[in-house]
Amino acid sequence: MQKAIFLFFIFIVSKSFAQQSWKAENDNLFSKDWLVNNIAAKADVYKSNNGKDIILYNGLVKRTFLIQPNVVCIDYKNMSNGQQLLRAIKPEAKVIINNKEYNVGGLHGQTENAYLLPEWVNNFKTDESDFQFVKYTVENIQPFIQWKQRGWAMNKNQPTGKELTFIFQSSLQELKNVFVNVHYELYDGIPLIIKWVSVENKSDHIITVNRVVNESLALVEEESAVVGTPEQMKKQHGIYVETNYAFNNAMRYDISDQTTHWETDTVYTSQVNYNYQTPCLLEVYPEKVTGVELQPNEKFNSVRTSELLMDSYDRERRGLAIRKMYRTIAPWTTESPIFMHLISKNDEEVKHAIDQCVATGYEAVILSFGSHCNMEDTSVENIKRWKMLSDYAHSKNILIGGYSLFSSRKISDEDDVIDPVTGKPDAAAFFGNAPCMGSKWGLNYLATLKYFISNTGFDLFENDGPYPGDVCASTKHPGHKNLDDSQWKQMELQKGLYHWCSEHGVYVNAPDWYFLDGTNKIAIGYREVNFSLPREDQKILNRQNIYDGLWEKTPSMSWGFVPLTRYQGGGEEAVLEPLSGHLKDYEQLMMQYYGSGVQACYRGPRLFDTDATKQTVSNVITWYKKYRDILNSDIIHLRRADGRDWDGVMHVNPQLQTKALIMLYNPLKEKISRTIKIPLYYTGLTTTALISEKGGVAKKYSLNRNYEIELAFTIDPESYTWFEIR
Repeated sequence: MQKAIFLFFIFIVSKSFAQQSWKAENDNLFSKDWLVNNIAAKADVYKSNNGKDIILYNGLVKRTFLIQPNVVCIDYKNMSNGQQLLRAIKPEAKVIINNKEYNVGGLHGQTENAYLLPEWVNNFKTDESDFQFVKYTVENIQPFIQWKQRGWAMNKNQPTGKELTFIFQSSLQELKNVFVNVHYELYDGIPLIIKWVSVENKSDHIITVNRVVNESLALVEEESAVVGTPEQMKKQHGIYVETNYAFNNAMRYDISDQTTHWETDTVYTSQVNYNYQTPCLLEVYPEKVTGVELQPNEKFNSVRTSELLMDSYDRERRGLAIRKMYRTIAPWTTESPIFMHLISKNDEEVKHAIDQCVATGYEAVILSFGSHCNMEDTSVENIKRWKMLSDYAHSKNILIGGYSLFSSRKISDEDDVIDPVTGKPDAAAFFGNAPCMGSKWGLNYLATLKYFISNTGFDLFENDGPYPGDVCASTKHPGHKNLDDSQWKQMELQKGLYHWCSEHGVYVNAPDWYFLDGTNKIAIGYREVNFSLPREDQKILNRQNIYDGLWEKTPSMSWGFVPLTRYQGGGEEAVLEPLSGHLKDYEQLMMQYYGSGVQACYRGPRLFDTDATKQTVSNVITWYKKYRDILNSDIIHLRRADGRDWDGVMHVNPQLQTKALIMLYNPLKEKISRTIKIPLYYTGLTTTALISEKGGVAKKYSLNRNYEIELAFTIDPESYTWFEIR
């Protein structure tokens, strides 16, 4: 008996020590995880004791540069997992000026390129043809865009950190008074560096910048492949790269990226790939930009390369990191007004829609395509009309905006993009026909939009078919010289419009990836003709679109679609009008979108038709506003909709009192009861969680060693439920 009591005592003590040890592990893990806690990771620039090295460091990333005899990066380390990214040295940048290539910084002499030892660097040499280091400066990061917030936003703060700039000059006579500046921005609280290069022509003559490679990194390869081409090998690395140079109607950045090149490295002769085809050299440049003229005292700024270090191959964690990058460096993407997409035939319908927004809690009206708003009409009468309607909206605290199409339209042979092969405007554009942004019409288009918005007081702008990356061989367009600079000049014009909008408090929907240059929202990713399908199909497809579209984007970065009236065909089974006749479907579609934090384009002439419909819409909006912070927080993917069983997502935010909110759906025509595991690691909770269903009484749950709880629920046929976690 005494032996049994003793063994039981030992078991209890052991269990207590195990629990304490587990808690200590948890506390240590959470305190160091930048995706869970806002850890103290202040960016700064340090000089080594021997004065030879400059170090960028914020506790999460470390990048070290040798500055003599020339600047070269010798250390690039992810401090979260200790991973060294570099295997060899490369120049800090490369430029082609007047058709001749030059290294900017860098050293020569490394023979083994599989790895780099610090002691080797002392034997490396500089080359007189390279741009040489002159000096460096350190400053606080300044906002890239002076964003003027107009509506609700999750993050209202501009990013902070340090900017390190290396200044280089050439000793060659042909490049006298041409300076190249290499800029690095290191941000607080995130393993992120943004790099760009500026070329300053301080000479007395024109120079032509044919190419700027603003990043060249010999990175550690991610796999051992004896055979295979670069296209066949993995491209998911310990570094995520994104520049502000993407277009082509993309719903995902990695499809639209025009600048990131994973190339082979011929000097890396000890690689395992038999044909030296390992894609382990990262170079960043826009390949279709081959000749930009720089006048005396003019400056060329390259693309801005965001380099985010990854510590995992887990898709959810990588997505969380990318989403935090957007919230940090592009806080305008967290702005998310509640808007409807109005189809109007006259001014009274606009006023009626504004009144309905006030009655239900909506915050904005966008005059949709097919409405009677023409933003290209700057006549006195048209400006007066929309200024009056804008004033009416503002008197009701409602934002108002309009729609304009740029691409996929034919203007004239003089103004359309010119095919470089045929020399004619014969369907040479990405969308078949399109104007050139640098044409006389294109330049006037930009000026017209700014004039209309400024003089009407519009708050929102939906720019459909913005510049999609078309090249233009015209030599007569005033906005570019010829084919060589046509893409760059058009891109700069389009981005200039979005900068202007952001700095003037104009919210921008645009179906291209201009997030890093001021746009707020993009389509979540859907096929428009699907909205002609029956509502039953639309509900499942919408949840699939939400699930798939929020891996790399935050909820506020996407819009969905709800056709209140007929759209892309379809019959009565596809639309919601009359709204009171399809109230259950209307509510379900609203809850799916608002429950995911995604604003949808509710496209039609009205938000409600009866008091019952008005009450339903108001109830959903009231619920959304109550939980707005958590609903606009990151998504954790639970189960994708397939129509066969439950599906759902969970929002998490360890910085809020409400740590998570779960949305669960039952697509079946029968009631279901399920018990599922809910992962709570990214909520910041470590031992217990308080969970309530639909605002009911909270129940206490204990987390297991994997930070999970088992949640039991019952959902009625073709319905939903939600849980709040504290």
